[in-house]
Amino acid sequence: MTTGDVSDTAVEVIQREMTAFARRARASAGRMHPELSLVSYTLLGHLEESGGCRATDLAAHYALDKSTVSRQVAVLERDQLIARSPDPDDHRVQLLHLTDTGRRLLAQVTERRREVVRERLADWAEEDLERFAGYLVRYNAG
Repeated sequence: MTTGDVSDTAVEVIQREMTAFARRARASAGRMHPELSLVSYTLLGHLEESGGCRATDLAAHYALDKSTVSRQVAVLERDQLIARSPDPDDHRVQLLHLTDTGRRLLAQVTERRREVVRERLADWAEEDLERFAGYLVRYNAG
């Protein structure tokens, strides 16, 4: 077996397991809050982290089509999880930000998601957790 074979095998396993991880994340998002999709959860999280932004910024950040973001934003607005306000630097632009309801729901869902992760990793050694966390950060930074 050559180094290329080992790398190809490892990459295949990584890709397969990341796909399973993504499926599990989508499925669990629906169970945690049936009306809040994983995409909506992600968008709310970004709005919280950024303090608010334009819909076009969300689309660019997540490499999503503007129409996809527009539909998600419409649902989040309808559910009063986000609101629009004029950009103080450019009144032609609308900024999206979390409402109090959106902030509370995001906190609830985030805590439930953390509980699920804690349960799945409960029997892992601290050093394995730290290594895994470091690998995920490194991978996502790439």
